[in-house]
Amino acid sequence: MAPGGGATILHADLDAYYASVEQLLDPSLRGRPVAVGGGVVLAASYEARACGVVAGMPGWRARRLCPGLVTVGGHFAEYQRLAERVVEVLRSFTPVVERVSIDEAFLDVAGARRLFGPPARIAASLRRRVRDQVGLPISVGVARTKHLAKIASQVAKPDGLVVVEPDEEGRFLAPLPVGLVWGVGPATRARLAASGIDTIGQLATTPSVFLERALGQAVAGTLTSLAANVDPRGVAPGRSARSVGAQAALGRRIPSTELVWTTVGYLADRVAGRLRDAGQAGRTVTVRVRFADLRSCTRAVTVPRPVSATRTLAELATVAVHEVLEARPAERVVTLLGVSVGNLVPEKTLQLSLPFTGDVPGGGPATDPGGRLGARRWGSDRAVDAVRARFGRGSVGYARVILGHEGGVPEAFRELAERPVGGGAQRVRSPGAG
Repeated sequence: MAPGGGATILHADLDAYYASVEQLLDPSLRGRPVAVGGGVVLAASYEARACGVVAGMPGWRARRLCPGLVTVGGHFAEYQRLAERVVEVLRSFTPVVERVSIDEAFLDVAGARRLFGPPARIAASLRRRVRDQVGLPISVGVARTKHLAKIASQVAKPDGLVVVEPDEEGRFLAPLPVGLVWGVGPATRARLAASGIDTIGQLATTPSVFLERALGQAVAGTLTSLAANVDPRGVAPGRSARSVGAQAALGRRIPSTELVWTTVGYLADRVAGRLRDAGQAGRTVTVRVRFADLRSCTRAVTVPRPVSATRTLAELATVAVHEVLEARPAERVVTLLGVSVGNLVPEKTLQLSLPFTGDVPGGGPATDPGGRLGARRWGSDRAVDAVRARFGRGSVGYARVILGHEGGVPEAFRELAERPVGGGAQRVRSPGAG
């Protein structure tokens, strides 16, 4: 059903998913403050959040805030298994299910009303079935648009249900904090607050010219539409991934050459591996650099032929990051680096370039995967993939990346968070965000 119809879109979001799974696996943890992860908190139960514990916090600080905190290592295979069981429940109501992360999905139940009743009843039945069959709490928002359904599910947390009928949309949205709007992060929220805009209602009634001066034309237009619940997107099951990416939070670091190469190399290793695992390659490499003031800059480079080689991706991304840094010479500190690859195409086999010679020592430019150098990298990467598939990701890799990267989040958790779900594009979600 089109977004302009009734309230038939559901957003189902598992509550504090990783911590809830741990409490399910070990009933003695129920009702107790739980944190997944040791050195860094990967996820926190609601009991831990009540003490101020949040994902990304150092473990020592979490234990200081919450003396009774129970820390567990994490059961990553169980997270994936139970998430799949939840999706089976969702699809028992409708085939129109769009997964957006391991623990959340959109559903359009317009075609299921004759079988299961009105959307509010479907949502209540869905919540009961997930609780009875899987054992996990889930919050559901029901609305006319995807954006509003997601906001409703956040308001419903924890373990609740909120239905927003079309004639109630304005009254529902107006008093809510502006941070609930899709795309409003800490930096945008701070700029809006500086302009006296704290609620969605205030955002919706602020003249566009004023917002454009504060946020720029593109961002202002998008946020104004969402604040007014103008969201034409429908639920898209099985959509194709538009890009594959990963990012690393750095704290506050001086962007030395070593830091950039090590971090970008690590990210390229993750992204390229996921591309090859999906049988894909991409032509556009985009980097993101976030500075101390939370402002981000991006730079993209498009190459003639799609690439999936780890070292080639790392080289392209490293050059792009340094271009960003050179364009902002006054910035002395970076807090995040990100790498993504877009313009994706299938790459099941390698098409060699003819003539099979190179115009530079080593066998041609690395950006030509069919040249001698590109073909060598293509082959060596797949040998690495085969070893990792058998012995684990840490068994082999580029020494400079493996030895230089400062890990805080377990590799199994990163792989789980970055794994595409449902055949679609998955955003990397902050652990424990639900």
